Amino acid sequence: MSSRFRRPKLFRRSRVILGSFNLWRPRLVFWTGALAIGVISVGFAKLADLAQRAFVGVTSSGEWGWLLPLVLTPLGFMLSAYLAATLFPNSQGSGIPQAIAARHLHHDEDRTKLLSLRVAFGKIVLTILGLFCGASIGREGPTVQVGASFMLAVARFGGMAQAKGLILAGSAAGIAAAFNTPLAGIVFAIEEMSRTYESRANGLVLMAVILSGLAALGLSGSYNYFGTTDVAPTMLRDWIAMLICGVGGGALGAAFSGLVLYTGIRIRRWALPQPLKRVVLLAGFCGLAIAIIGVVSGGNAFGTGYEQARSAVEGHALPLLFFAEKLLASFLSMISGIPGGIFAPSLAVGAGFGSTVGSLLGTSIALAAILGMAGYFAGVVQAPMTAFVIILEMTGDHHAVIPIMAVSMIGYVTSRLLSREPLYHGLSRVFIAAAIRARRSTERNMSHT
Repeated sequence: MSSRFRRPKLFRRSRVILGSFNLWRPRLVFWTGALAIGVISVGFAKLADLAQRAFVGVTSSGEWGWLLPLVLTPLGFMLSAYLAATLFPNSQGSGIPQAIAARHLHHDEDRTKLLSLRVAFGKIVLTILGLFCGASIGREGPTVQVGASFMLAVARFGGMAQAKGLILAGSAAGIAAAFNTPLAGIVFAIEEMSRTYESRANGLVLMAVILSGLAALGLSGSYNYFGTTDVAPTMLRDWIAMLICGVGGGALGAAFSGLVLYTGIRIRRWALPQPLKRVVLLAGFCGLAIAIIGVVSGGNAFGTGYEQARSAVEGHALPLLFFAEKLLASFLSMISGIPGGIFAPSLAVGAGFGSTVGSLLGTSIALAAILGMAGYFAGVVQAPMTAFVIILEMTGDHHAVIPIMAVSMIGYVTSRLLSREPLYHGLSRVFIAAAIRARRSTERNMSHT
């Protein structure tokens, strides 16, 4: 009689334990994935910095070191474009368009082509290669694709079915850890990646940002990307600079994004007969052009532009034409087909534009640089809240909250008037269209067989 009742009791207890494990397993896997994104982001950042310093060291050593980019940069671009096209397809460019496109696709196989551990590995390696060759790229956009890829892979392992929300969470965690800007990661996910408010997905985003941020803080400590400043408008010329940075920065951002989208269409048509050969040749041409610009600019146009942007934020005037040289180098890097982002170079272009405005008006270089970053960045990505929050967190300039916010909005409105389609979403359509064509082709082949 007693044994008859013991078995069901033990059986019920085992079922409770098993059910509890199945309930907690996805959460534990998700938390582990978010922490891993923070660790990977910090490691990626350190390797990217080492690659950039290695390029500077190699090209500045010896009497003829300045000529080395004329060989190293085009050859590096060609190698990067070849590897991206053959070994790591869909790793080209920023990586943010791929993450946006993956959220719009309905089949796991299509998402995996854009976001996978293989693509993430290739993205990291080839971005570092690009920086070693002097490309005007950043690692923050690639960190978004890496974070989304890692979170999607972790989710499949943990049996989590919320693919769209997890892509959003991985993307936000990547931005937060890359810049040490947790609020910007959340705002970026809502405003740029999803463009809608989803309470369930945003809970995942918040948790991923917290955990990846904790991992990054544990490894790198607390810091502001561009240091801390406290400049604010104090005279009429500062307010004039604010207006110029908003309108001018937004117009430059619209010109950049519109030209990238238009040129991308032309390049795809031109490369269609011989895709691999022509893509590699284009990369070599872009690399040579960037090398020439870099040599002419005294090396300022190479790399992320972080040092130049930070110098401007600290109040040191940049060369008057630095922003134009950096914009052109960033444009060539973008259309070359190599992996690499535009976040850091865009901030450098904005800081350079603001520095030029400040120098011509005789106003605060630091304030003008910050306002220039806000106006140009909002013009490029057409996401004013992201621009405002990310620059505020990067500089810690709480005395200029309203001016930064106003310039971000002016830059956004100006850009929207000149270019109706946001850059990342315009680029994401290319990946969505390619996935749809591939699926239809597969379905036709299966129907014939």
